[in-house]
Amino acid sequence: MGGKVGIDRVRNIGLMAHIDAGKTTVTERILFFTGKTRKIGEVHEGAATMDWMAQERERGITITSAATTTYWRDHRVNIIDTPGHVDFTAEVERSLRVLDGAVALFCAVGGVEPQSETVWHQAERYRVPRIAFVNKMDRTGADFDGVVAEIRKELGANAVPVVIPIGAEADFQGLVDLVDMKAIYYDEAPEGAVIREEEIPAEMLNRAKEARALMIEKASELDDSLMEKFLNDELPGREELVAAIRKATIAGRFIPVLCGAAFKNKGVRRLLDAIVDYLPSPVDLPPVIGTLREENEEIIRCPKDDAPLAALAFKVQADKHIGKLTYVRVYSGVLRVGDTVLNSTRGKTQRIGRLFEMHANHREPVEALYAGDVGAVVGLGDTRTGDTICSREHPIVLESIDFPAPVIGVAVEPVTRADRDKLSAALARLAEEDPTFTVRSDDETGEVVISGMGELHLDIILDRLRREFNVAVKSDRPQVAYRETILSAVDHEYRHVKQTGGRGQYAHMVFRISPNKPGGGFQFEDEITGGKISREYIRAIERGILDEMAKGPYAGFPMVDIKVTVYDGSMHEVDSSEQAFRTCGKMGFREACKKAGMSLLEPMMSVEVTVPEDYTGAVTGSLAAKRGRIVSMDRKGNAAVLRALVPLAEMFGYASELRNITSGRGGFTMQFEHYEAVPYTLAEEIVASRKE
Repeated sequence: MGGKVGIDRVRNIGLMAHIDAGKTTVTERILFFTGKTRKIGEVHEGAATMDWMAQERERGITITSAATTTYWRDHRVNIIDTPGHVDFTAEVERSLRVLDGAVALFCAVGGVEPQSETVWHQAERYRVPRIAFVNKMDRTGADFDGVVAEIRKELGANAVPVVIPIGAEADFQGLVDLVDMKAIYYDEAPEGAVIREEEIPAEMLNRAKEARALMIEKASELDDSLMEKFLNDELPGREELVAAIRKATIAGRFIPVLCGAAFKNKGVRRLLDAIVDYLPSPVDLPPVIGTLREENEEIIRCPKDDAPLAALAFKVQADKHIGKLTYVRVYSGVLRVGDTVLNSTRGKTQRIGRLFEMHANHREPVEALYAGDVGAVVGLGDTRTGDTICSREHPIVLESIDFPAPVIGVAVEPVTRADRDKLSAALARLAEEDPTFTVRSDDETGEVVISGMGELHLDIILDRLRREFNVAVKSDRPQVAYRETILSAVDHEYRHVKQTGGRGQYAHMVFRISPNKPGGGFQFEDEITGGKISREYIRAIERGILDEMAKGPYAGFPMVDIKVTVYDGSMHEVDSSEQAFRTCGKMGFREACKKAGMSLLEPMMSVEVTVPEDYTGAVTGSLAAKRGRIVSMDRKGNAAVLRALVPLAEMFGYASELRNITSGRGGFTMQFEHYEAVPYTLAEEIVASRKE
């Protein structure tokens, strides 16, 4: 089935999990059983439908979130398959922002793994209702009850099984549906598509009754009539029970847990039923809230086709054939081909060229996207991730998407002159696609530095530059941009006199230089009285000082945090000129700096590391080894949050190091704080290397 369905029968869901939990495999099975694909694509064969990038197929991982639309039980299900690797956290972040519900996958052997915690907490931040699916029940070491207990303990979630497995490991045969109290067996037929429903085996009946009683008890906590029946030992009807579980799930108070073995096609159809039965439609959630740019007043948009248009662009993708593809979630109103819409974030009107329903990298053209739909648009040239698309008559700005700042950078340079022009265009397109990827040119070193979330992230970017954009590049580690400053305050007098044939040069100034507070920058003060030096010559002195500060006398790095006060001097009515005073400012300042003593400064980064408490000692030790100073230590839930000041020069490669010392469970953010003096012995080494 395809086409328009009622908004109450739309499900916008995402699959989220730790790497290797089987997200892409589950999605492939969903597409097969809903009739979207005729053949199942396997990740290990590099043929998964949703992993369509060359880099994804080679590495067997998901890098970019892919969207697809399919149908089950007359419901439209929009699915976003998100990456599990920590470097691609932005893809998860932007997906969760536009999803109504999520399926959290857990490996029956691995249980709650580090990245499962990260994505779970991201989903909590966006208040996304979830159901859990314990996958790989056929693997050696599979432990359904153990994983459910771990979800409760590690994630603090009210995880309640709505099915229990029949057997495990090689003996995994099927499951008991606790809502219908039926045993479901899967025949090992080709494609595993044959299901048999039977009575629950006698040896499992008591366990099934206990599990069902727990499920009813937990579901009735938000449903008074069901609670009354539970207390009176009355059995609820199927519809009443499903409605109660749905209500509790949408409220975030109940996590239905299912299980299966997606690779063997077991449990996937029950998962699809649960998506339809328990996860919310757009109308089950609070209406979206936005603001007016100027007035900052709140505006509410209800998920209706006849409401004014409000949509959020959550992903931008470069496409070789049709140009720029913008993924949007429509919250209210209808987006139609040919419409002129307003990008209220940037204040620009744009025309909708074409609209698509997405199926990974395949597109099906449609005439309109309705409230609740997820699709892609061609024609939004000026739109970026997080921008709001709305009707011109009813402007609204929806809350944008927050992305973590990039934490690691490498310098890149084109191999040939022909690659130079292609490089800047390619980097601009990649930065447009990925908000956690930034590009900057370092004027001091002449390098182009690209920054991202980790080594793998930048590896993929470099790989895409070579393959998709045919740009040959070399990459290196970026150089740290050091600074210079003075150590003490001095008074100095400088006279610039040059007499050659004809008109000479004369400039004379008496001034004081002193260190400014860290981050205070350059401050210039004029205390000349009685017109001893004219106003334009004072400006020339300042320009001369700035010339010298651009390339300091210690090691050739720019100078910062200095205060200069000119308080006396003289000029000659014939030989003085702006050029003479500019030279006087430059040379006099250089002499004064050497007299005051100089030091080299390095950028200090404010680093915030979040780790489970067990790893606090290891992280503290690693930061101390990097000349870091711990500023504070707090607790957030069951995690420790360490804040430290660490020199940037020591932070290269820290993403990998932190991952290693915390078994992947630690995360960190880093931003520039201020410049601080480099220890003398280290400074001398840096100065010596500059002079070689």
